[in-house]
Amino acid sequence: MRHQLTLLREGVAMSRRKTERLLSLVVCLLSARRHLTATQIRAAVPGYPESFDAFKRMFERDKEELRELGIPLETGTNATGDEELGYRISRQAYELPDIRLEPDEVAVLGLAARVWRRAELAEAADGALLKLRAAGIDAEDDLSQLRIEPRVRTAEPAFSPLWEAVRDRRPVSFGYRVPGRDAALRRHLEPWGVGYRSGHWYVVGLDTDRGAKRVFRLSRIEGAVAFTGPAGSVTVPPGTDVRAAVRDWDYEAAAARTCLLRVRAGAGHDLRRYADRISADRHPGWDLVEVSYTDTTWWSEHIASFGADVVVLEPSDLRDAVIGRLKGVLA
Repeated sequence: MRHQLTLLREGVAMSRRKTERLLSLVVCLLSARRHLTATQIRAAVPGYPESFDAFKRMFERDKEELRELGIPLETGTNATGDEELGYRISRQAYELPDIRLEPDEVAVLGLAARVWRRAELAEAADGALLKLRAAGIDAEDDLSQLRIEPRVRTAEPAFSPLWEAVRDRRPVSFGYRVPGRDAALRRHLEPWGVGYRSGHWYVVGLDTDRGAKRVFRLSRIEGAVAFTGPAGSVTVPPGTDVRAAVRDWDYEAAAARTCLLRVRAGAGHDLRRYADRISADRHPGWDLVEVSYTDTTWWSEHIASFGADVVVLEPSDLRDAVIGRLKGVLA
């Protein structure tokens, strides 16, 4: 335990020294009126090692980290005859412009950040909120008054690599299970975007084997997603609407069915929101709600989450699926 505490203290101290060095480097390059060479930076910024080779390695890592943080690090020379490159940070490019957001826009940004903190983009979300705070806007404070705690499920193992592929514009391949086939088929895709609909995640892109746009449900992807090309090699067609593509595919994949639900008065607001028709039930304190759906598996899970406040009257296969899930919870 004593050894672990020593390592923890050393790690904290190293992190603090690194932060101080990076901050000093930013201040130095921001205040410089001309490009500073590596030798000049080494002399002006505290925290770098005495060995020049060790300094070069640390300085390269620091430059990369500043660029990843979005700090506009420029390289150049001060005169035509200069052979050694210098570095500086343009104050005009570094400073944020005035940000003017309406209260509802601030709330939406904060809500989005909370959603993605529970998915794959926690680091990016925190960085965005930090930049907003630097501009005098605290989206978290505005959101806390709404009493909203959103959640996004990203249980599919394929989500993370496909999100990276979309972000980096990289082609991928993966095994895809098609209903009616025993074995997964190998698909090759140039991904354009990832979308969410009716409880499922989808990826949209160009199926290079078929030369046409295709939509794939992530829950049907089997095995690992492999990158098959370099970053930047995928071109997204102008005007691509990922949400529309997913919505159209969802409608075509299965004909919409209608279920009849008995919903307790004052409950089931999410079901009522999408209802085709709501009418009074012969049982006092209940309503009859008709809703269209396409995916029995997801819809049965969703209805089961309302517990005793919702009873499925029709169809029988949906009712049996809900009963099965409720029995599984009790077991």
